[in-house]
Amino acid sequence: MALNFFDQFASPSLLGIPLIALALTLPWLLYPAATNRWLNSRMLTLQGWFMNRFTQQLLLPINVGGHKWAALFASLMLFLITLNMLGLLPYTFTPTTQLSLNMGLAVPLWLATVIIGMRNQPTHALGHLLPEGTPAPLIPVLIIIETISLFIRPLALGVRLTANLTAGHLLIQLIATAAFVLLPLMPTVAILTATVLFLLTLLEVAVAMIQAYVFVLLLSLYLQENV
Repeated sequence: MALNFFDQFASPSLLGIPLIALALTLPWLLYPAATNRWLNSRMLTLQGWFMNRFTQQLLLPINVGGHKWAALFASLMLFLITLNMLGLLPYTFTPTTQLSLNMGLAVPLWLATVIIGMRNQPTHALGHLLPEGTPAPLIPVLIIIETISLFIRPLALGVRLTANLTAGHLLIQLIATAAFVLLPLMPTVAILTATVLFLLTLLEVAVAMIQAYVFVLLLSLYLQENV
């Protein structure tokens, strides 16, 4: 039984072909395409308003040089939200529960922010490794600690997204299994458990959106330090 709980995180395959590629391309098929009409549809208008507000709030503390990342951050935000939300549907697979995928997104973007900082302002970028006013005996130790914390950032990005979504899916499956088992034995307790399951599902919808936002927000903060 315990092993079956984790089977939902295994990448599905058909005829030996991994279907994770199909799951990654599906979100882009769900978005409405732009038209040549003078007036957009309600869906396009809502999507445009959301993208404008999100980009404005995200790039507000960043210098003008970092505004080139607006399209990338907005696309990544929509991509992660859609993947997380689709993973809450029955009989679906959530690619963002795979640490390899999340690290594949986190490491290149984090490395790009570091390279930009080292190229544009190397003194300022290296200055983050040593806080101002540090006593001389602590300088080597603090440089090592700050360097380790710098390289842990992409790992923290990937693990945070993976752990939150994995824990939510496991909890939903555990409570759903408990409600199904208790239904013939104790119907009242089963109904209460199903109510808890419904509330937990609403919570997971919020977590799916919040974790996508946190992922992009932390990347924007890393970019802010280097531009």
